[in-house]
Amino acid sequence: MPKRRHLSRAVFAAVTATVLGVAGCDAVGGDSPAPSGTGAGSARPSPKPTPAWDRSPASIAAVGDSITTGFDACTVLSDCPEVSWATGSSPQVDSLAVRLLGKADAAKRSWNYAVTGARMADVPGQMARAVAHRPELVAVMAGANDACRDTTDAMTSVAEFRSQFEDAMGTLREALPKTQVYVASVPNLKRLWEQGRTSPVGRQVWKLGICPSMLGDAESLTAAANQRRETVQGRVEAYNKVLEEVCAKDRHCRFDDGAVYDFRFGATQLSQWDWFHPSVNGQARLAEIAYRRITN
Repeated sequence: MPKRRHLSRAVFAAVTATVLGVAGCDAVGGDSPAPSGTGAGSARPSPKPTPAWDRSPASIAAVGDSITTGFDACTVLSDCPEVSWATGSSPQVDSLAVRLLGKADAAKRSWNYAVTGARMADVPGQMARAVAHRPELVAVMAGANDACRDTTDAMTSVAEFRSQFEDAMGTLREALPKTQVYVASVPNLKRLWEQGRTSPVGRQVWKLGICPSMLGDAESLTAAANQRRETVQGRVEAYNKVLEEVCAKDRHCRFDDGAVYDFRFGATQLSQWDWFHPSVNGQARLAEIAYRRITN
């Protein structure tokens, strides 16, 4: 999600005063057929291969953008890592780390290197810091900021996005060849526009510079405005295709199969301050999606 422009005291007061109720497959085959010939009766069946995917990793690192830092989930214009879907400690979220490791171990064996405002170009550097802990699972959620730019022309190209994600995966694989990776799809930005455009507060806050390529001039339904939104939406879908394709080449990687993109975020799942970032409830839904994909 994008970096925030300076918020004036007047707008800050107006926003804060208004509270709106807001698998990959395991590589396990059957026993080998008994050999024919004289030694067939005494031959032992071949052992089953070790599964390629471990459903219970013992440590987790997270990389990405403001969704993973819990931005705007607890207070306006602030990170709230305790409610992060990936590594948070809040019982309201029951984060991926808590679900997989338990609360006590999650506090000791999970690390969050996501940064508010990060784009895919920043993920290789985050990954380099994450590998120092030798995590058994890395959770990746990035790409929204690559589409959320001042103009559609400023969006990260699909080729650059692919190269940057491959660079991040290469950084991981150079250090940790067998660490597992969960890759979340980029959210449906047009769905977020559809949810917030009828809210006077949402529209006012979006004017401060939240995802202008999609949310700018939110009330306009002109052909040009609609085309701009479709262009952003098409780029998001292209990014998700890249994530899926790059992940598919790595036997230790699982893409969410578009589950985050397909999730129908409603008012309850969106921040009451910006109608864009996930609320605490939304963070819990993201944790649920990730846990289901990793453990099934």
